[in-house]
Amino acid sequence: MNPVSGDFEQIPLRSYAERAYLDYAMYVVLDRALPHVGDGLKPVQRRIIYAMSELGLSAASKHKKSARTVGDVIGKFHPHGDSACYEAMVLMAQPFSYRYPLVDGQGNFGSPDDPKSFAAMRYTESRLAPYARVLLAELGQGTVDWVPNFDGSLKEPKLLPARLPNLLLNGGQGIAVGMATDIPPHNLNEVVSACVRLLEAPRKTDVAELCEHIQGPDFPGGPEIVSSREDLLQMYETGSGSVRQRARYEREGDEIIITALPHQVSPAKLLEQIAAQMQAKKLPLVSDLRDESDHEHPTRLVIVPRSNRVDIDQLMDHLFATTDLEKNARFNLNVIGNNGRPGVRNLKELLLEWLEFRRQTVTRRLEFRLDQVVDRLHVLEGLLIAYLNIDEVIHIIRTEDEPKPVLMERFGLTGTQAEAILELKLRHLARLEEMKIRGEKDELEEERRKIEALLDSPKKLTRLIRDELLEDAEKYGDERRSPIVEREAAQALKETDLVPAEPVTVVLSENGWVRAAKGHDINPEELTYRSGDAFLAASRGRSTQFACFLDSTGRSYSLVARELPSARSLGEPLTGRFQPPSGAVFRSVAIGAPEDKVLLASTAGYGFVTALENLHTRQKAGKQLLTVPDGYDVLPIAPVNDTEEGVIVCATSEGYLLAYYLADLPELARGKGNKLINIPPKARKAGETVAGAIAIAAGEDCLVWAGQRYLRMSWNDTENYWGERAQRGRKLPRGFQKVTRLTLAG
Repeated sequence: MNPVSGDFEQIPLRSYAERAYLDYAMYVVLDRALPHVGDGLKPVQRRIIYAMSELGLSAASKHKKSARTVGDVIGKFHPHGDSACYEAMVLMAQPFSYRYPLVDGQGNFGSPDDPKSFAAMRYTESRLAPYARVLLAELGQGTVDWVPNFDGSLKEPKLLPARLPNLLLNGGQGIAVGMATDIPPHNLNEVVSACVRLLEAPRKTDVAELCEHIQGPDFPGGPEIVSSREDLLQMYETGSGSVRQRARYEREGDEIIITALPHQVSPAKLLEQIAAQMQAKKLPLVSDLRDESDHEHPTRLVIVPRSNRVDIDQLMDHLFATTDLEKNARFNLNVIGNNGRPGVRNLKELLLEWLEFRRQTVTRRLEFRLDQVVDRLHVLEGLLIAYLNIDEVIHIIRTEDEPKPVLMERFGLTGTQAEAILELKLRHLARLEEMKIRGEKDELEEERRKIEALLDSPKKLTRLIRDELLEDAEKYGDERRSPIVEREAAQALKETDLVPAEPVTVVLSENGWVRAAKGHDINPEELTYRSGDAFLAASRGRSTQFACFLDSTGRSYSLVARELPSARSLGEPLTGRFQPPSGAVFRSVAIGAPEDKVLLASTAGYGFVTALENLHTRQKAGKQLLTVPDGYDVLPIAPVNDTEEGVIVCATSEGYLLAYYLADLPELARGKGNKLINIPPKARKAGETVAGAIAIAAGEDCLVWAGQRYLRMSWNDTENYWGERAQRGRKLPRGFQKVTRLTLAG
């Protein structure tokens, strides 16, 4: 088949699609998404600034409707959507988006809350900002190449002759095809200082030395930069990384005032994040939020702590970790270089490439001016010849039909010189005018010598670039807004730290129903219980602590006390929260700090002391903690308050009681434990078991119960029953031969 049919060429679809996509990709990369290292602008930004300069919208002119500017841009240079073009112009006018705004806007140009909330272009007015002169001052001096616009009817600059490295000063973001760029803004004085350092010693200066001048990004909103110096150095050495920025705050009385936010963080969205935590009851440390921002205070967010006992630094650390009060800014120095190719550069490579662009720009400016000076000197030389022979020149002009060739032949003039003589006005024939021409000629001769000296000497050219950089830095530079403060990574508070620790009493019934009452002054036995149910055990602690339960098989279970139902109800069964073994019954409850000690024991007469945290578990099936021999049960969990002078008191069901120092019983994490009191085999076969085992401290009393009767025994009274651990103990007095339980005196 003939590959060419008429005026159409037949090619494989694969080849066509591949070529078309590559063309599109290169267009997006080079002509839309990535900035150029020379002026730091994307094409749409460059065209907006050039169009505004052509409209005469300098910083000294009156504002004009933004619609006029956008119309010129899209009609002459940028045939794309007007809304996208207008948004690009608005971005360059927002002082919270650009470190050094290029456009001076009048009207609603958006706010930090919503940068895209700007008014329509028919309402706003704009002109160029004073800083834009850095990009335009040398435009008409032969410094850049000019290319046809999209329809070939006009010329537009390929680049703008930037006098400063605008790419770093204002930064930029862009997403192309297969690549992106993220450049944060920097401080003008610091960047110029680094450029001067490179001009003076380009080979000896490395990135680390440049970072002595450029400490880090400088965001317009003034947040803290909390990345470490090592991370910042690595970021500048590789050309990619991220910058950790954090809001700044101060205290006014008991209130927290946020005065600066991370770059491009919306105050309204931030308040929503904090309010969401408050509504979810995950931030009880805060009682109120307010936004008091105004023209005088662009950022003023007020956070009111619940009380003056709240640790402000700890609260803010939590908010830094859980909200946009701390945010990472991406860093990716991917730009189009002087060779027209995109690529990632480190800080030194970027500045060297811009300095090379600047050197070429200054060279072209000097050469352009030199050509102007030489041409003017050439004309002045012809004018001087005319003044020296003024009468003859006038005679030739009056008598000859074509005076130009006659003048050229008579005085040896060029066509340019002869044309300049013929253009002279009569008023310029005065003697005084000749003196002006001689003075102008001397000045231009001096200027030509200086320009030629600059062009012939790289050192002098470098000195000129340096002086111009310092001059612009003095004119447009300012102090750093974002302080660099190396800080540790923010840590969110634990859930238990966020919730207020209120006193609670956890109550367990005989049938395994549980509830929590506020306060410690409640009498759990006076609560109402379900029919056939009654009080079994209670423990006092805080709402943020774990309530631990022990079943008859020695398995432990735990949950946070605040998750328990209120004591105003009848509670709920623990079997709804946990999955104990078949036939197991909940026997005891304990609550306290994780390091608190408790005594665990079985009716077989074995037990051990352990920390309460060993009872903690998130497993619904619990964990095996105390090994209980077959046929025996667990005793209630006994708190241990004094490990130095504490005494363990054990009593058997047949009235034997033994007391010994707590230190004699080893501390374990789990297991069967050690023998607490001895029950002879014959007595064990007869059914004697341990009725109770508790620990009492100096000054405490215990109650030995025999049914409804009890015997009160103080710490000193236990001396009558003193012995070694695992001994038989002594018989209690008449009436207490059948002990049912041991408790601490309330």
